[in-house]
Amino acid sequence: MTTTKKRLASLDALRGFDMMWILGGQGIFAALFVLTGWTGWRTFEAHTVHSDWHGFTFYDLIFPLFIFLSGVAMGLSPKRIDHLPMSERTPIYRKALKRFVLLCLLGILYNHGWGTGIPADFSEIRYSSVLGRIAFAWLICALLVWHFSLKQVAYIGLSILITYWIWLCYIPVPGGDAGDLSIGGSWNAWIDQNFLPGVRYQDRPVDPEGILSSLPAVVNAIAGLFAGQLIKRAPEKGEWKCVALLFSGGVLFIALGWLWDLVFPVNKELWTSSFTLVTIGWSAILLAVFYVLVDILPGQKAAYPFVIIGANSIIIYVASSIIKWEFMRDSLLGGLIRALPLNWQPVALVLGLLFVQLLILHWLYKRKLFISV
Repeated sequence: MTTTKKRLASLDALRGFDMMWILGGQGIFAALFVLTGWTGWRTFEAHTVHSDWHGFTFYDLIFPLFIFLSGVAMGLSPKRIDHLPMSERTPIYRKALKRFVLLCLLGILYNHGWGTGIPADFSEIRYSSVLGRIAFAWLICALLVWHFSLKQVAYIGLSILITYWIWLCYIPVPGGDAGDLSIGGSWNAWIDQNFLPGVRYQDRPVDPEGILSSLPAVVNAIAGLFAGQLIKRAPEKGEWKCVALLFSGGVLFIALGWLWDLVFPVNKELWTSSFTLVTIGWSAILLAVFYVLVDILPGQKAAYPFVIIGANSIIIYVASSIIKWEFMRDSLLGGLIRALPLNWQPVALVLGLLFVQLLILHWLYKRKLFISV
């Protein structure tokens, strides 16, 4: 029980660290630049936005890291169910499908939050979403784990990446060219424009959470599955050996991803195979770091703010589109923030925003209220 709690603590801590940047933490570097005037903060700030098209920033890692961590959780207790009679498997399938549908519905709710609401016209709804892709990657990975050996799952993941590369780079798009990876000429754009119901993100030719690019995202979850397996065996294999394997494996994946970039560019919106490898690499390195800080070293108290975010990550993510956190911050702390010197106020605004969210999460955590899907 002690080992399990530690593992879950590090997993929640990294998930919370990941979510913090979505909840308002991305504004801290611009605020620190105002406070200090040091131009180095501008370099960090450039990594708090997504890449324009090809390329990679830290902010591009947030989404695939979350998918990777869903695989890690699965890898801590994988199980085969294909040997069970269908009467025993059916409830498991039903529960998984229910989770998939619920996450997709919450994703639609998130898309149309921000004080607007879901349109009454079905054709004006944006159905693809971050939570929808997380749900899809988790469901496919779970089905693979339940019905195939880990070696077979690894081969399937590799096959997905290679097939996706061949599809996008060597098969001509109808009415277009093979290897067109532009925003309007790719296979992703063609499929989204012809088969994706509702509206696309900002009416762009390709939706960043579109149909085709959901396939390689499954591999992020598969990689997390193997990372979870490695952590599960850490007590018998050695914790520091586990850390070394995670870290070195991460470096290897990053190198392979950037090598693949030479022929198949790293691109988040297309979720290219090279992007998948790079994000798997960074996810493994971050998991190794958090595993050391939270599980091996006595860092659980310092990681507490991240842990309480990670413990209720889905609900706080959805709440960020339907709750006006800035209003709550200003209602509680607005007077104090306005009393500060002008150059301190941007930092106080960012920290105040995180503070009011952490207050709610702390209340939920202390009462053991964990809202999961």
